[in-house]
Amino acid sequence: MKIKKGDKVLILTGKDRNKTGLVLIALPKVRKVVVEGLNLATRHVKPKRSGEKGQRLQVPRPLDISNVKLICPRCKQPTRVGYIFEGKIKKRICKKCKAVID
Repeated sequence: MKIKKGDKVLILTGKDRNKTGLVLIALPKVRKVVVEGLNLATRHVKPKRSGEKGQRLQVPRPLDISNVKLICPRCKQPTRVGYIFEGKIKKRICKKCKAVID
């Protein structure tokens, strides 16, 4: 998967379109990512004990990987990710400025 935990991404579709955030969790088997503070859904929690109040929590939900774009740390633009091989080591590169991304 081309996007990893800790990457800064731009959301391309949905209610949070054109917002940026950090990837908290990458789920490569289902090709989804969870972005910090974005794509929030309301979860209703019932009270556990008597006398306690129920609450509504805002929890981040996974986004499909095709709906986010990596923001290059060097040129600060949303970009596609490419790969380059240095010996047997595969490194990610920015398609716009050709910089190596960690």
